[in-house]
Amino acid sequence: MAGMNLEEKQDMCRFILDVNDQFGTTIVLIEHDMSVVMDISDRVVVLDKGHVVYTGSVHAFQKEHQVHQKYLAV
Repeated sequence: MAGMNLEEKQDMCRFILDVNDQFGTTIVLIEHDMSVVMDISDRVVVLDKGHVVYTGSVHAFQKEHQVHQKYLAV
């Protein structure tokens, strides 16, 4: 969603969620905007230089120290 403004990101998120609801399809999202990831994901896989550092629920993701340090720290 690089280069999109807030309204465009919101529209894209709604579209992704609608497709998931309507078709029951798993959607793979590769995204660097963590607010988008946190808002629309059920599960996440986090990579660091090609290595998996976390796999699991979004809620547990927020509490994972290594992930928080790399991706959520401000």
